[in-house]
Amino acid sequence: MSKTTFKLRVVILLAIILPLFVKAVEATSSEFDFPLPLGISFDVWSYYVPKDNALNAGKVELGRQLFFDKRLSSDGSVSCASCHDPERAFTDGKRVAEGIGGRKGSRNSPTLLNAMFNSGQFWDGRVETLEAQAKLPLINPDEMGDQSFEQIIAKLKAIPEYTKQFQQVFNGPVTIDAVARAIASYERTLVSGNSPLDRYQAGDFKALGDAARNGMMLFRGKARCVVCHTFNQSFPFLTDGNYRNTGVSANFAEFDGLVRRALQLPRADSRGALDNLTKQTGSVELGRFLVTTNLLDIGAYRTPSLRNVELTAPYFHDGSAATLEDVVRFYVNGGKANSFRDWQLESVNLSEEEQRDVVEFLKALTSDDARVANRH
Repeated sequence: MSKTTFKLRVVILLAIILPLFVKAVEATSSEFDFPLPLGISFDVWSYYVPKDNALNAGKVELGRQLFFDKRLSSDGSVSCASCHDPERAFTDGKRVAEGIGGRKGSRNSPTLLNAMFNSGQFWDGRVETLEAQAKLPLINPDEMGDQSFEQIIAKLKAIPEYTKQFQQVFNGPVTIDAVARAIASYERTLVSGNSPLDRYQAGDFKALGDAARNGMMLFRGKARCVVCHTFNQSFPFLTDGNYRNTGVSANFAEFDGLVRRALQLPRADSRGALDNLTKQTGSVELGRFLVTTNLLDIGAYRTPSLRNVELTAPYFHDGSAATLEDVVRFYVNGGKANSFRDWQLESVNLSEEEQRDVVEFLKALTSDDARVANRH
């Protein structure tokens, strides 16, 4: 066979195969018809949907039911929505989360809006995926309080509607992995955009008032907010996805003592010694260090997205800032000094009026849909 004939056959074969391949990709992409809000492109959203847990309507609906079902908790009093209320932008409005029997956790409930785009889940990023995140509150004694995953599965298997749905959606019985995959699928529909900022960037220059526009310029410039809260078309979430010590942990009176004990951990067996350290009161204030044992992560927490921040008070991982004004003032002062405070954090000279303008810009990050839900 001549080279010319071979090349011709290859071209013909590709002409036949490529259209079939494209149609297959399109069929997979359109399996779940999901209207995205202004500011969040399909390319960005679809990139964060894992290939091993593609969305479909049945899976999302099952996940939604599980998310709001209090029967998943040990005493039937708490659901995922108890800490992530749609009417509060999927937060709970409390300083720290509260679980069964009014038990209080150690950290503020973060919003689930756009959580699929987080670099890691929970404030310390101790798991990477929504699937892994969905499992842990179920067996946390201060949250949903179940003794084991087996206990949860036994309860769900006793509910005929669920056994039927799991069979239909996953072609198999109820399992903890299927529960997590369903809940994570629902959470990937909690995508929030369509804020005044999105409309402004789309060309509606009346979407931002004078104060908000000035606040945006300060945010990007003099106030240095974009050092941590970056935003652009390819990643429009106003976070760098990093973990930083801004000094919030130093609010804990014994923080310096915790740091000293962390520094004394034997590096050869830091995980074993760390288990003992976590029994100390307030040890959670060591932040991401408890995940990585990296000294640079002491007191560090995930930089949260600022979308809908107007609706998610109180603020910081410990809920210690009651208002956006408190947050801006905290950073104007350069956070709170401690040995491991982020090196990029420094005080800035903003007048009271400039601080108010920054707050107005932060309010312009609120989704219309989230604001309407918050009024109900």
